[in-house]
Amino acid sequence: MSRELFPILSGAEGRVKCGNTQPDPASGFDAEGKPFYIETFGCQMNVHDSEKVAGVLMARGYRPVQTPEDADIIFYNTCSIREKAAQKVFSRLGAFRKRGGGERKVFGVLGCVAQQEAENIFERAPHVSLVCGSASYPKLPELLEELEAGHKRVTGLGLDTEDCFETEMTRRDNRFRAYITIIEGCDKACSYCVVPVTRGAERSRPADKILAEALRLANEGFTEIQFLGQTVNSYRDPSPLRMSFAELLSRMAEVPGVRRVRFTTSHPRDFTKEIVDAIDSHPALCDQIHLPAQSGSNAVLKRMLRTYTREEYLEKIHYIRNAMRDISISTDIIVGFCNETLDDFEQTLSLLDEVGYDQVFSFKYSPRPRTAAGHYEDSVPEEEKGRRLLILQDKQREIQIKRNRGCLGQEYEVLVEGFHPKLGQAVGRTSSNRIINFPGEPSWVGSYMTAKVTASGPNSLVGQRVTEDAGGSAKEWKF
Repeated sequence: MSRELFPILSGAEGRVKCGNTQPDPASGFDAEGKPFYIETFGCQMNVHDSEKVAGVLMARGYRPVQTPEDADIIFYNTCSIREKAAQKVFSRLGAFRKRGGGERKVFGVLGCVAQQEAENIFERAPHVSLVCGSASYPKLPELLEELEAGHKRVTGLGLDTEDCFETEMTRRDNRFRAYITIIEGCDKACSYCVVPVTRGAERSRPADKILAEALRLANEGFTEIQFLGQTVNSYRDPSPLRMSFAELLSRMAEVPGVRRVRFTTSHPRDFTKEIVDAIDSHPALCDQIHLPAQSGSNAVLKRMLRTYTREEYLEKIHYIRNAMRDISISTDIIVGFCNETLDDFEQTLSLLDEVGYDQVFSFKYSPRPRTAAGHYEDSVPEEEKGRRLLILQDKQREIQIKRNRGCLGQEYEVLVEGFHPKLGQAVGRTSSNRIINFPGEPSWVGSYMTAKVTASGPNSLVGQRVTEDAGGSAKEWKF
Protein backbone atom coordinates (compact mmCIF):
# COMPACT_ATOMS: atom_id res chain seq x y z
CA MET A 1 0.00 0.00 0.00
CA SER A 2 0.99 3.62 -0.20
CA ARG A 3 3.05 3.99 2.94
CA GLU A 4 1.78 7.35 4.10
CA LEU A 5 1.18 7.55 7.83
CA PHE A 6 -1.97 9.53 8.38
CA PRO A 7 -4.13 9.39 11.50
CA ILE A 8 -7.75 8.85 10.51
CA LEU A 9 -10.21 9.64 13.24
CA SER A 10 -12.73 6.95 12.54
CA GLY A 11 -14.83 7.43 15.64
CA ALA A 12 -17.20 9.94 14.06
CA GLU A 13 -20.61 8.85 12.87
CA GLY A 14 -20.41 7.54 9.32
CA ARG A 15 -22.72 9.36 6.94
CA VAL A 16 -23.36 6.17 5.01
CA LYS A 17 -23.80 2.79 6.64
CA CYS A 18 -23.90 -0.38 4.58
CA GLY A 19 -25.46 -3.61 5.69
CA ASN A 20 -26.97 -4.34 9.07
CA THR A 21 -25.63 -1.89 11.63
CA GLN A 22 -28.55 -2.25 14.02
CA PRO A 23 -28.05 -4.20 17.25
CA ASP A 24 -28.60 -7.91 16.77
CA PRO A 25 -31.12 -9.11 19.39
CA ALA A 26 -30.12 -12.71 18.73
CA SER A 27 -26.56 -12.10 19.85
CA GLY A 28 -27.42 -12.53 23.51
CA PHE A 29 -25.41 -9.45 24.46
CA ASP A 30 -26.56 -5.86 24.68
CA ALA A 31 -23.78 -3.28 24.51
CA GLU A 32 -26.29 -0.70 25.78
CA GLY A 33 -24.96 1.98 23.44
CA LYS A 34 -21.47 1.95 24.90
CA PRO A 35 -19.39 4.60 23.14
CA PHE A 36 -16.24 3.61 21.23
CA TYR A 37 -13.55 5.54 19.38
CA ILE A 38 -11.12 4.32 16.71
CA GLU A 39 -7.94 6.07 15.62
CA THR A 40 -6.32 4.64 12.52
CA PHE A 41 -2.68 4.75 11.43
CA GLY A 42 -1.47 3.51 8.06
CA CYS A 43 -2.63 2.85 4.54
CA GLN A 44 -6.00 2.40 2.86
CA MET A 45 -6.28 -1.18 4.12
CA ASN A 46 -6.04 0.02 7.71
CA VAL A 47 -8.68 2.66 7.04
CA HIS A 48 -11.00 0.05 5.55
CA ASP A 49 -10.29 -2.32 8.46
CA SER A 50 -11.49 0.40 10.82
CA GLU A 51 -14.68 0.71 8.79
CA LYS A 52 -15.22 -3.02 9.25
CA VAL A 53 -14.55 -2.82 13.00
CA ALA A 54 -16.98 0.07 13.40
CA GLY A 55 -19.68 -1.79 11.46
CA VAL A 56 -19.26 -4.97 13.50
CA LEU A 57 -19.49 -3.06 16.79
CA MET A 58 -22.44 -0.91 15.74
CA ALA A 59 -24.33 -4.03 14.73
CA ARG A 60 -23.97 -5.22 18.34
CA GLY A 61 -25.22 -1.95 19.86
CA TYR A 62 -22.00 -0.03 20.38
CA ARG A 63 -22.04 3.68 19.54
CA PRO A 64 -19.20 5.58 17.77
CA VAL A 65 -18.07 8.93 19.19
CA GLN A 66 -15.76 11.63 17.86
CA THR A 67 -13.23 11.95 20.69
CA PRO A 68 -11.41 9.46 22.95
CA GLU A 69 -12.51 11.46 25.97
CA ASP A 70 -16.16 10.61 25.20
CA ALA A 71 -15.46 6.90 24.70
CA ASP A 72 -15.60 3.97 27.08
CA ILE A 73 -13.59 1.88 24.61
CA ILE A 74 -10.61 3.28 22.70
CA PHE A 75 -9.08 1.37 19.78
CA TYR A 76 -5.81 2.18 18.04
CA ASN A 77 -5.72 0.47 14.64
CA THR A 78 -2.05 0.25 13.85
CA CYS A 79 0.56 0.03 11.10
CA SER A 80 3.96 -1.60 11.64
CA ILE A 81 5.50 -1.10 8.20
CA ARG A 82 7.85 1.52 9.61
CA GLU A 83 9.31 1.86 13.08
CA LYS A 84 8.07 5.45 13.36
CA ALA A 85 4.48 4.33 12.83
CA ALA A 86 4.66 1.73 15.58
CA GLN A 87 6.32 4.18 17.97
CA LYS A 88 3.56 6.71 17.38
CA VAL A 89 0.94 4.21 18.57
CA PHE A 90 2.69 3.59 21.89
CA SER A 91 3.31 7.31 22.23
CA ARG A 92 -0.41 7.97 21.78
CA LEU A 93 -1.27 5.31 24.36
CA GLY A 94 1.14 6.79 26.87
CA ALA A 95 0.08 10.38 26.27
CA PHE A 96 -3.61 9.64 26.84
CA ARG A 97 -2.79 7.72 30.00
CA LYS A 98 -0.76 10.64 31.38
CA ARG A 99 -3.62 13.09 30.79
CA GLY A 100 -5.71 11.09 33.23
CA GLY A 101 -9.32 10.06 32.97
CA GLY A 102 -8.48 6.73 31.38
CA GLU A 103 -8.69 4.54 34.45
CA ARG A 104 -12.20 3.29 33.63
CA LYS A 105 -11.67 3.02 29.89
CA VAL A 106 -10.90 -0.07 27.86
CA PHE A 107 -7.87 0.29 25.58
CA GLY A 108 -7.44 -2.01 22.59
CA VAL A 109 -4.59 -2.27 20.07
CA LEU A 110 -5.66 -3.58 16.66
CA GLY A 111 -3.94 -4.31 13.37
CA CYS A 112 -0.35 -4.99 12.39
CA VAL A 113 1.37 -3.83 15.58
CA ALA A 114 -1.04 -6.02 17.55
CA GLN A 115 -0.16 -9.05 15.41
CA GLN A 116 3.57 -8.29 15.46
CA GLU A 117 3.97 -7.50 19.15
CA ALA A 118 1.23 -9.88 20.38
CA GLU A 119 1.10 -10.17 24.15
CA ASN A 120 4.28 -8.07 24.52
CA ILE A 121 1.96 -5.09 24.18
CA PHE A 122 0.59 -5.77 27.65
CA GLU A 123 4.11 -5.31 29.04
CA ARG A 124 4.83 -2.15 27.04
CA ALA A 125 1.41 -0.64 27.80
CA PRO A 126 -0.05 -2.27 30.95
CA HIS A 127 -3.34 -0.35 30.67
CA VAL A 128 -4.13 -2.12 27.37
CA SER A 129 -6.58 -4.97 27.92
CA LEU A 130 -7.33 -6.11 24.34
CA VAL A 131 -4.99 -7.03 21.46
CA CYS A 132 -6.49 -8.13 18.15
CA GLY A 133 -5.13 -8.74 14.64
CA SER A 134 -7.02 -8.00 11.43
CA ALA A 135 -8.15 -11.58 10.79
CA SER A 136 -10.03 -11.63 14.10
CA TYR A 137 -12.03 -8.41 13.79
CA PRO A 138 -15.37 -10.25 13.42
CA LYS A 139 -14.70 -11.71 16.88
CA LEU A 140 -14.28 -8.32 18.57
CA PRO A 141 -17.74 -8.31 20.22
CA GLU A 142 -16.98 -11.70 21.80
CA LEU A 143 -13.59 -10.45 23.02
CA LEU A 144 -15.27 -7.44 24.59
CA GLU A 145 -17.80 -9.76 26.25
CA GLU A 146 -14.87 -11.61 27.84
CA LEU A 147 -13.67 -8.34 29.32
CA GLU A 148 -17.19 -7.63 30.59
CA ALA A 149 -17.17 -11.08 32.19
CA GLY A 150 -14.10 -10.19 34.24
CA HIS A 151 -11.12 -11.22 32.10
CA LYS A 152 -8.37 -8.62 32.48
CA ARG A 153 -6.68 -9.24 29.13
CA VAL A 154 -7.88 -10.90 25.93
CA THR A 155 -6.32 -11.53 22.53
CA GLY A 156 -7.44 -12.38 19.01
CA LEU A 157 -4.34 -13.20 16.99
CA GLY A 158 -5.33 -16.02 14.63
CA LEU A 159 -4.33 -15.85 10.96
CA ASP A 160 -6.13 -18.92 9.62
CA THR A 161 -9.53 -17.33 8.93
CA GLU A 162 -11.32 -15.98 5.88
CA ASP A 163 -13.55 -13.78 8.05
CA CYS A 164 -11.48 -10.74 7.07
CA PHE A 165 -13.49 -10.63 3.82
CA GLU A 166 -16.89 -10.46 5.51
CA THR A 167 -18.02 -6.86 5.00
CA GLU A 168 -21.79 -7.08 5.31
CA MET A 169 -21.67 -4.90 8.42
CA THR A 170 -19.02 -2.45 7.20
CA ARG A 171 -19.62 1.17 8.10
CA ARG A 172 -18.62 3.41 5.17
CA ASP A 173 -17.02 6.69 6.21
CA ASN A 174 -16.95 8.12 2.69
CA ARG A 175 -20.24 8.71 0.91
CA PHE A 176 -19.02 8.26 -2.66
CA ARG A 177 -15.92 6.00 -2.48
CA ALA A 178 -15.96 2.45 -1.11
CA TYR A 179 -13.10 0.06 -0.46
CA ILE A 180 -13.29 -3.66 -1.17
CA THR A 181 -10.56 -6.00 0.07
CA ILE A 182 -10.03 -8.66 -2.62
CA ILE A 183 -6.88 -10.30 -1.26
CA GLU A 184 -5.36 -10.48 2.23
CA GLY A 185 -1.83 -11.32 3.28
CA CYS A 186 1.34 -11.68 1.24
CA ASP A 187 3.53 -14.54 0.01
CA LYS A 188 6.40 -12.42 -1.35
CA ALA A 189 8.61 -12.47 1.78
CA CYS A 190 10.55 -9.28 1.04
CA SER A 191 13.43 -9.20 3.49
CA TYR A 192 12.47 -5.84 5.06
CA CYS A 193 8.70 -6.38 5.30
CA VAL A 194 6.67 -7.65 8.26
CA VAL A 195 3.36 -8.02 6.38
CA PRO A 196 3.61 -11.84 5.93
CA VAL A 197 3.95 -12.06 9.73
CA THR A 198 1.16 -9.61 10.59
CA ARG A 199 -1.31 -10.44 7.80
CA GLY A 200 -0.48 -14.05 7.00
CA ALA A 201 -0.39 -15.86 3.67
CA GLU A 202 -2.27 -14.67 0.61
CA ARG A 203 -6.01 -15.45 0.63
CA SER A 204 -8.17 -14.24 -2.25
CA ARG A 205 -11.87 -13.54 -2.06
CA PRO A 206 -14.17 -15.26 -4.61
CA ALA A 207 -14.87 -13.06 -7.63
CA ASP A 208 -18.64 -13.58 -7.48
CA LYS A 209 -18.75 -12.20 -3.92
CA ILE A 210 -16.61 -9.22 -4.90
CA LEU A 211 -18.86 -8.34 -7.81
CA ALA A 212 -22.01 -8.86 -5.74
CA GLU A 213 -20.73 -6.46 -3.10
CA ALA A 214 -19.75 -3.93 -5.76
CA LEU A 215 -23.25 -4.04 -7.25
CA ARG A 216 -24.78 -3.54 -3.81
CA LEU A 217 -22.49 -0.58 -3.16
CA ALA A 218 -23.32 0.97 -6.52
CA ASN A 219 -27.04 0.59 -5.80
CA GLU A 220 -26.46 2.44 -2.51
CA GLY A 221 -24.91 5.41 -4.33
CA PHE A 222 -21.17 4.73 -4.29
CA THR A 223 -19.64 5.71 -7.62
CA GLU A 224 -15.97 4.88 -7.02
CA ILE A 225 -14.71 1.47 -5.93
CA GLN A 226 -11.15 0.80 -4.85
CA PHE A 227 -9.81 -2.76 -4.72
CA LEU A 228 -7.38 -3.32 -1.85
CA GLY A 229 -4.66 -5.87 -1.17
CA GLN A 230 -1.09 -5.94 0.05
CA THR A 231 -0.31 -7.31 -3.43
CA VAL A 232 -3.63 -6.68 -5.10
CA ASN A 233 -2.61 -7.92 -8.56
CA SER A 234 -1.52 -11.27 -7.09
CA TYR A 235 -5.24 -12.05 -6.86
CA ARG A 236 -6.16 -15.68 -7.59
CA ASP A 237 -9.89 -16.31 -7.82
CA PRO A 238 -10.83 -19.36 -5.69
CA SER A 239 -14.33 -19.54 -7.18
CA PRO A 240 -15.28 -21.73 -10.18
CA LEU A 241 -15.10 -18.58 -12.33
CA ARG A 242 -11.29 -18.61 -11.97
CA MET A 243 -11.00 -14.97 -13.04
CA SER A 244 -7.59 -13.39 -13.49
CA PHE A 245 -7.02 -9.99 -11.90
CA ALA A 246 -7.33 -8.31 -15.30
CA GLU A 247 -10.62 -10.14 -15.96
CA LEU A 248 -11.95 -9.09 -12.56
CA LEU A 249 -11.09 -5.47 -13.34
CA SER A 250 -12.90 -5.69 -16.67
CA ARG A 251 -16.02 -7.16 -15.06
CA MET A 252 -15.87 -4.57 -12.31
CA ALA A 253 -15.78 -1.75 -14.86
CA GLU A 254 -19.10 -2.99 -16.27
CA VAL A 255 -21.02 -2.86 -12.96
CA PRO A 256 -23.92 -0.40 -13.46
CA GLY A 257 -23.48 2.82 -11.51
CA VAL A 258 -19.71 2.48 -11.00
CA ARG A 259 -17.89 5.38 -12.66
CA ARG A 260 -14.38 4.79 -11.34
CA VAL A 261 -12.38 1.73 -10.30
CA ARG A 262 -8.97 1.97 -8.63
CA PHE A 263 -6.66 -0.69 -7.17
CA THR A 264 -3.65 -0.71 -4.87
CA THR A 265 -0.99 -1.95 -4.33
CA SER A 266 0.48 -3.89 -7.25
CA HIS A 267 3.60 -6.05 -7.03
CA PRO A 268 5.90 -5.81 -10.09
CA ARG A 269 6.35 -9.60 -10.28
CA ASP A 270 2.64 -10.16 -10.96
CA PHE A 271 2.05 -7.05 -13.07
CA THR A 272 1.03 -8.04 -16.61
CA LYS A 273 0.29 -6.38 -19.94
CA GLU A 274 -3.28 -7.71 -19.61
CA ILE A 275 -3.85 -5.25 -16.76
CA VAL A 276 -2.82 -2.35 -18.99
CA ASP A 277 -5.01 -3.72 -21.81
CA ALA A 278 -7.98 -3.77 -19.43
CA ILE A 279 -7.38 -0.12 -18.49
CA ASP A 280 -7.18 0.78 -22.18
CA SER A 281 -10.45 -1.03 -22.89
CA HIS A 282 -12.57 0.29 -20.01
CA PRO A 283 -12.83 4.04 -19.29
CA ALA A 284 -14.16 3.29 -15.79
CA LEU A 285 -10.77 1.81 -14.84
CA CYS A 286 -8.72 4.75 -13.60
CA ASP A 287 -5.63 5.69 -15.59
CA GLN A 288 -3.39 5.40 -12.54
CA ILE A 289 -1.07 2.61 -11.36
CA HIS A 290 0.92 2.39 -8.14
CA LEU A 291 3.90 0.10 -8.80
CA PRO A 292 6.43 0.04 -5.94
CA ALA A 293 10.04 -0.19 -7.11
CA GLN A 294 11.70 0.22 -3.65
CA SER A 295 15.13 0.64 -5.29
CA GLY A 296 16.73 1.16 -8.69
CA SER A 297 19.74 -1.01 -7.88
CA ASN A 298 19.78 -4.71 -8.72
CA ALA A 299 22.14 -5.38 -5.82
CA VAL A 300 19.72 -3.78 -3.35
CA LEU A 301 16.69 -5.44 -4.94
CA LYS A 302 18.40 -8.79 -4.51
CA ARG A 303 19.06 -8.15 -0.81
CA MET A 304 15.46 -7.01 -0.46
CA LEU A 305 14.29 -10.32 -2.05
CA ARG A 306 12.02 -8.35 -4.38
CA THR A 307 11.97 -11.17 -7.01
CA TYR A 308 12.61 -8.87 -9.99
CA THR A 309 15.48 -6.87 -11.47
CA ARG A 310 15.59 -3.23 -12.52
CA GLU A 311 15.35 -4.36 -16.13
CA GLU A 312 12.27 -6.50 -15.44
CA TYR A 313 10.66 -3.61 -13.57
CA LEU A 314 11.28 -1.27 -16.51
CA GLU A 315 9.66 -3.82 -18.81
CA LYS A 316 6.45 -3.38 -16.80
CA ILE A 317 6.84 0.40 -17.08
CA HIS A 318 7.18 -0.07 -20.84
CA TYR A 319 3.74 -1.74 -20.91
CA ILE A 320 2.25 1.28 -19.15
CA ARG A 321 4.00 3.96 -21.21
CA ASN A 322 2.92 2.29 -24.44
CA ALA A 323 -0.75 2.20 -23.47
CA MET A 324 -3.30 4.09 -25.54
CA ARG A 325 -4.25 6.09 -22.45
CA ASP A 326 -1.84 8.39 -20.61
CA ILE A 327 -1.51 6.43 -17.36
CA SER A 328 -0.13 8.09 -14.24
CA ILE A 329 2.50 6.09 -12.31
CA SER A 330 3.41 6.33 -8.62
CA THR A 331 5.83 4.26 -6.59
CA ASP A 332 7.41 3.52 -3.18
CA ILE A 333 11.14 4.01 -2.59
CA ILE A 334 13.23 2.97 0.42
CA VAL A 335 16.58 4.75 0.88
CA GLY A 336 19.43 3.56 3.06
CA PHE A 337 18.64 -0.15 2.97
CA CYS A 338 21.32 -2.44 4.38
CA ASN A 339 24.66 -1.94 2.58
CA GLU A 340 23.19 0.53 0.08
CA THR A 341 26.22 2.22 -1.50
CA LEU A 342 26.32 5.67 -3.07
CA ASP A 343 26.34 3.96 -6.46
CA ASP A 344 23.20 1.99 -5.50
CA PHE A 345 21.54 5.25 -4.48
CA GLU A 346 22.54 6.95 -7.74
CA GLN A 347 20.88 4.08 -9.63
CA THR A 348 17.66 4.79 -7.73
CA LEU A 349 17.90 8.49 -8.67
CA SER A 350 18.40 7.52 -12.30
CA LEU A 351 15.29 5.31 -12.11
CA LEU A 352 13.24 8.39 -11.17
CA ASP A 353 14.56 10.14 -14.28
CA GLU A 354 13.96 7.14 -16.52
CA VAL A 355 10.39 6.46 -15.39
CA GLY A 356 9.18 10.00 -14.71
CA TYR A 357 6.88 9.21 -11.78
CA ASP A 358 3.91 11.42 -11.02
CA GLN A 359 4.27 10.69 -7.31
CA VAL A 360 6.80 8.94 -5.07
CA PHE A 361 6.28 7.78 -1.48
CA SER A 362 9.82 7.69 -0.07
CA PHE A 363 11.12 6.55 3.31
CA LYS A 364 14.28 5.87 5.25
CA TYR A 365 14.85 2.19 5.93
CA SER A 366 14.10 1.11 9.49
CA PRO A 367 14.71 -2.49 10.64
CA ARG A 368 11.56 -4.36 11.59
CA PRO A 369 11.47 -7.29 14.01
CA ARG A 370 10.70 -10.79 12.69
CA THR A 371 12.04 -9.96 9.22
CA ALA A 372 15.07 -11.37 7.42
CA ALA A 373 16.65 -7.92 7.09
CA GLY A 374 16.26 -7.44 10.84
CA HIS A 375 19.31 -9.71 11.12
CA TYR A 376 21.34 -7.73 8.53
CA GLU A 377 23.72 -4.99 9.54
CA ASP A 378 21.92 -1.65 9.34
CA SER A 379 25.06 -0.16 7.83
CA VAL A 380 23.89 3.23 6.54
CA PRO A 381 24.00 5.89 9.31
CA GLU A 382 20.73 7.68 10.08
CA GLU A 383 22.22 11.04 9.10
CA GLU A 384 23.21 9.65 5.71
CA LYS A 385 19.76 8.10 5.24
CA GLY A 386 18.24 11.51 5.88
CA ARG A 387 20.60 13.19 3.42
CA ARG A 388 19.78 10.69 0.68
CA LEU A 389 16.06 11.00 1.36
CA LEU A 390 16.19 14.79 0.93
CA ILE A 391 18.16 14.46 -2.33
CA LEU A 392 15.64 11.97 -3.69
CA GLN A 393 12.66 14.08 -2.63
CA ASP A 394 14.17 17.22 -4.18
CA LYS A 395 14.71 15.38 -7.47
CA GLN A 396 11.17 14.01 -7.47
CA ARG A 397 9.82 17.49 -6.71
CA GLU A 398 11.47 18.81 -9.88
CA ILE A 399 10.07 15.89 -11.89
CA GLN A 400 6.55 16.55 -10.57
CA ILE A 401 6.82 20.27 -11.31
CA LYS A 402 7.71 19.43 -14.91
CA ARG A 403 5.03 16.77 -15.33
CA ASN A 404 2.31 18.91 -13.74
CA ARG A 405 3.31 21.83 -15.97
CA GLY A 406 2.37 19.60 -18.89
CA CYS A 407 -1.23 19.61 -17.61
CA LEU A 408 -1.67 23.35 -18.20
CA GLY A 409 -4.63 24.07 -20.47
CA GLN A 410 -5.91 20.49 -20.24
CA GLU A 411 -9.46 19.63 -19.18
CA TYR A 412 -10.12 16.76 -16.78
CA GLU A 413 -13.17 15.15 -15.27
CA VAL A 414 -12.85 15.44 -11.49
CA LEU A 415 -14.72 13.94 -8.57
CA VAL A 416 -15.15 16.72 -6.01
CA GLU A 417 -13.92 15.21 -2.74
CA GLY A 418 -13.83 18.23 -0.47
CA PHE A 419 -14.14 21.97 -0.02
CA HIS A 420 -11.79 24.57 1.54
CA PRO A 421 -14.07 27.13 3.24
CA LYS A 422 -11.32 29.74 3.74
CA LEU A 423 -10.22 29.56 0.13
CA GLY A 424 -13.66 29.00 -1.33
CA GLN A 425 -12.17 26.15 -3.36
CA ALA A 426 -13.48 22.76 -4.34
CA VAL A 427 -10.97 19.89 -4.21
CA GLY A 428 -11.31 17.62 -7.23
CA ARG A 429 -9.47 14.40 -8.04
CA THR A 430 -8.88 13.25 -11.59
CA SER A 431 -8.99 9.66 -12.76
CA SER A 432 -5.17 9.83 -12.88
CA ASN A 433 -5.14 10.77 -9.16
CA ARG A 434 -4.14 14.40 -9.63
CA ILE A 435 -5.67 17.04 -7.38
CA ILE A 436 -7.21 20.15 -8.95
CA ASN A 437 -8.36 23.02 -6.70
CA PHE A 438 -10.87 25.41 -8.23
CA PRO A 439 -13.49 27.96 -7.08
CA GLY A 440 -16.57 26.08 -5.97
CA GLU A 441 -19.34 25.42 -3.48
CA PRO A 442 -19.66 23.01 -0.53
CA SER A 443 -22.67 21.39 -2.22
CA TRP A 444 -20.44 20.19 -5.05
CA VAL A 445 -18.82 17.49 -2.90
CA GLY A 446 -19.66 14.13 -4.45
CA SER A 447 -20.22 15.60 -7.92
CA TYR A 448 -18.36 14.85 -11.14
CA MET A 449 -17.38 17.99 -13.04
CA THR A 450 -14.95 19.14 -15.69
CA ALA A 451 -12.10 21.43 -14.67
CA LYS A 452 -9.52 23.18 -16.84
CA VAL A 453 -6.00 23.52 -15.44
CA THR A 454 -4.80 27.14 -15.23
CA ALA A 455 -1.79 26.83 -12.91
CA SER A 456 0.42 24.04 -11.56
CA GLY A 457 2.68 23.23 -8.62
CA PRO A 458 4.65 20.18 -7.49
CA ASN A 459 1.77 18.51 -5.65
CA SER A 460 -1.46 19.89 -7.07
CA LEU A 461 -3.08 21.88 -9.84
CA VAL A 462 -5.29 24.98 -9.92
CA GLY A 463 -8.14 25.33 -12.35
CA GLN A 464 -11.54 26.63 -13.31
CA ARG A 465 -14.74 24.67 -13.66
CA VAL A 466 -15.86 24.13 -17.25
CA THR A 467 -19.61 24.70 -17.05
CA GLU A 468 -20.64 23.87 -20.60
CA ASP A 469 -19.43 21.60 -23.38
CA ALA A 470 -19.31 22.47 -27.06
CA GLY A 471 -23.00 21.65 -27.42
CA GLY A 472 -23.99 23.96 -24.58
CA SER A 473 -25.03 21.29 -22.04
CA ALA A 474 -23.82 21.42 -18.45
CA LYS A 475 -20.97 19.01 -17.72
CA GLU A 476 -21.98 17.87 -14.26
CA TRP A 477 -23.25 14.63 -12.74
CA LYS A 478 -24.20 14.09 -9.11
CA PHE A 479 -24.99 10.79 -7.40
